[in-house]
Amino acid sequence: MSVTERYRSAWEGYWGGVPEAPGEVIWDSDPALAAEPHLTLLLPYADPALPVVDLGCGNGTRTRHLAGHFPRAVGVDLSRAAVERARRADPEGLAEYEQLDLVDAAAVRSLHERLGDCNVYMRAVIHQSDAADRGPVAAAVARLAGERGRAFVVELKPAAATVLAELAQAPGGPPEGLRRVLEHGLRPAEAADGEVAGLLTGAGLKILAEGDTELTMTACHPDGRRVRLPARWFVATGR
Repeated sequence: MSVTERYRSAWEGYWGGVPEAPGEVIWDSDPALAAEPHLTLLLPYADPALPVVDLGCGNGTRTRHLAGHFPRAVGVDLSRAAVERARRADPEGLAEYEQLDLVDAAAVRSLHERLGDCNVYMRAVIHQSDAADRGPVAAAVARLAGERGRAFVVELKPAAATVLAELAQAPGGPPEGLRRVLEHGLRPAEAADGEVAGLLTGAGLKILAEGDTELTMTACHPDGRRVRLPARWFVATGR
């Protein structure tokens, strides 16, 4: 099983076209506003001697930050263009980057066989996935965590769609970062309330901690406020 060609093409088109300058990717906030607060939630539960895998790594901003806290950091993404961009942005080789379809169970199993049990970081992947792919994505988290790993998963809540809709209808149209997402057919905040928790437990994961948060974007509202999207985070343990 693999993701649909429409979904794959949408992400290749997005990552192949978005400029590489800082701030052009709407969710690519400074790690101090994103990955670092998430590490504060994950590390009390995680074994820092295990590798970390960043699922949906994009251009690798968060993967490189995670590399400073774990002995090995691997970023994986469906898009080849994203993986190539991540490698260009990391000339020092702080992390590793691979193309991986999370819905491809055999490919996920192969990665686990190479790395062993891992800590998993996944930010806003399920809510963007097609409905049929969300269960397999959660299963990939469980497979990679194995028995010893811990997973940090954060996903947009449905309320985020309202914020984005208002932003898209702002005078002058949506900010450039959001416009690029919409024009490539990517659909933010589609997962229903409670769906993510059900997917994680359905994949055999046990939720150790959870809470509400916000994901800070690089875009701003017309009045200058930074866009912050309602989200829910989970720390889970593997089998």
